[in-house]
Amino acid sequence: MKKNIRIGTRDSQLALWQAHTVEKLLNDLGYSTTIVAVKSEGDLQVTQPLYELGITGIFTKTLDIALLEGKIDIAVHSMKDVPTSLPEGIVQAAVLERGNTTDILVHKGNLDFLEKNATIATGSLRRQAQWLHKHPQHTTVDLRGNVNSRLQKLKDNAWQGAIFAAAGLERINLKPEHYINLEWMTPAPAQGAMMVVTSAEDTYCLNALAEINHVETEICTYIERQFLKTLEGGCTAPIGALVTYNEKDDVLHFKGSLFSLDGKEKIEIDKNFELKDWKKLGHNCAVEILENGGKELMNTIKTQLKK
Repeated sequence: MKKNIRIGTRDSQLALWQAHTVEKLLNDLGYSTTIVAVKSEGDLQVTQPLYELGITGIFTKTLDIALLEGKIDIAVHSMKDVPTSLPEGIVQAAVLERGNTTDILVHKGNLDFLEKNATIATGSLRRQAQWLHKHPQHTTVDLRGNVNSRLQKLKDNAWQGAIFAAAGLERINLKPEHYINLEWMTPAPAQGAMMVVTSAEDTYCLNALAEINHVETEICTYIERQFLKTLEGGCTAPIGALVTYNEKDDVLHFKGSLFSLDGKEKIEIDKNFELKDWKKLGHNCAVEILENGGKELMNTIKTQLKK
């Protein structure tokens, strides 16, 4: 029996773009849809750093509840915001083809500050640690809010720059004139990808979403998120991971890193693996990090964040 699929989303410009992207894919396949927008706790609390809020899935919690209560049928998330363990009764049903994975530094037209003292804004511990690793003379400040408000805060403050995910700015045509690509910065696990979740018992939506799933992106992000989960990072540690697939050689390239909060310590893996090893790849790489000093570093990070 056909039904109208209610698509749950946050109500920011970027989140709505993501929801409409899923809507178009489903509509093109003949499915009927409606967008249902809600505010998340992460959107409502924009003054406190994310890691201090202490809530797993702060951007996904509200939609998870709406899904479990039957107010929506599916939810669309920026995949890097989704906890590595989904709530009971909710399952990953589709991962869309990945966009740009790069972080970018948005600045004000003059890059002289790169060699001097400067203040860089970011709400991400991962970006903060990697920036300080490369530019230890700089200071970082917290930056919260949706993409639009973060760009405005950069204009309104005396900061020299702010770090953004390129994909988010590109998707809503807000990539400014003055920016530099940070190819050296390891992105967040699943950065640039979108995940669609639904109820584990909703066969209709599970079948519909299977038609828009992108297998290569699904595998690469699975490995990255498994790496994150094994390290027990969530949103509370400077952890980066990126997997790319070389179709010609049938090889996966994995780069994963763990940094201290001040960026001074770095433990990294950068290797190629055979595709057949993908199911345990993220776990195995995380174990290698943990055995190479990562366990002690993770304990230090957790202690520092509790203070």
